Amino acid sequence: MQKFLSCLAGLTLTLFGMATAHAEDTIKIGLIMPYSGQFADTAAQMDNAIKLYVKQHGDTVAGKKLELIRKDTGGIAPDIAKRLAQELIVRDGVDILAGFVLTPNALAAADVSVEAKKFMVVMNAATSIITSKSPYIARTSATTPMLNGTLGTWAPQHGIKRIYTMVSDYGPGIDAEGAFHLGVKEAGGEIIGSVRFPVASPDFSAFVQRAKDENPDAIYVWIPGGAQPAAIGKALTERGIDMAKTKILGQDVLADDSALKSMGDVALGIITASNYNYNHDSQLNHEFVKAYNDEFHRNPDIFSIGGYDGMHLIYETLKKTGGKTDGDSLIAAAKGMKWESPRGPMRIDPETRDVVETVYISRVEKVGGSLRNLEFDSVPDVKDPVKARMKN
Repeated sequence: MQKFLSCLAGLTLTLFGMATAHAEDTIKIGLIMPYSGQFADTAAQMDNAIKLYVKQHGDTVAGKKLELIRKDTGGIAPDIAKRLAQELIVRDGVDILAGFVLTPNALAAADVSVEAKKFMVVMNAATSIITSKSPYIARTSATTPMLNGTLGTWAPQHGIKRIYTMVSDYGPGIDAEGAFHLGVKEAGGEIIGSVRFPVASPDFSAFVQRAKDENPDAIYVWIPGGAQPAAIGKALTERGIDMAKTKILGQDVLADDSALKSMGDVALGIITASNYNYNHDSQLNHEFVKAYNDEFHRNPDIFSIGGYDGMHLIYETLKKTGGKTDGDSLIAAAKGMKWESPRGPMRIDPETRDVVETVYISRVEKVGGSLRNLEFDSVPDVKDPVKARMKN
């Protein structure tokens, strides 16, 4: 298999000219996502927004017809993602690679983007290093350090000084922990204790008790989602955490809609950092949420907005290049691009090709008998702090 992949990678360069021989009036976009498996709903939310954008803006850009080709990785599968990217370019003749829910898959496809000099739009995968792996990548979601570093800085600035942290013990959790710790310390706060728990930990009670014993101002929690928010909520209740005295902080997934359904009223008061939630109060977002609900009968989420803005970036770069699809032209057009999104002001940093956006601080409250994340503060023009420090 490895030998096969290596040979196919070599063919990418030699057959690149052949791959672009499709009709000049067609632009092909290859979407690589986990359409099946445990991340299938995540991919569906992103793909729904892609479909909505095309429906709203038409399937012709710069006088050329768009053709979307979807490929399923089935989950975290970097070898498959790389092979699919190669096949899309060599066999299907795609001009642009896009999608990428998961970091390992995005990193694997980045190698192909470099070789074939193809524009690649990352619509979700949030590890900081992704855009550095190919000069043809731009990202329209967020990075883990952007959200958690911002929350870490925000907390001490608002009287939350002594914080205990609990994170899942794998790459994204460790990245989030590092960014949050650094933000807290730079803002004059103190990390009074920390623990990492297994990704599949079914019982958080002992970890919550350990945090409670330290009598912190807040407990920061980072988990990947799924069934874990309910388990966290159960542990908070069992261990008698009073959120009026001890704040619970985390990234958006800690209190997204599915988490709120499973946690119930124990979630009241949880404070999270996110780059989008459907309750954002703007006319553009109200229109987006209505259109999304009318089409798909559910609310959009962070994956949806990444896909929606990813398509916006693709459309606008194609307009700017007059339909030219070579990677150098498209990435040059993407650098510095600015627009107003349903999430708020957006731009692509011309140096890092990463997104610059507002990070929203939300709190779970009850509105009309339903639990909702309501924004009560925001931090504008947030860049990825890892890249900012590397630059400095």
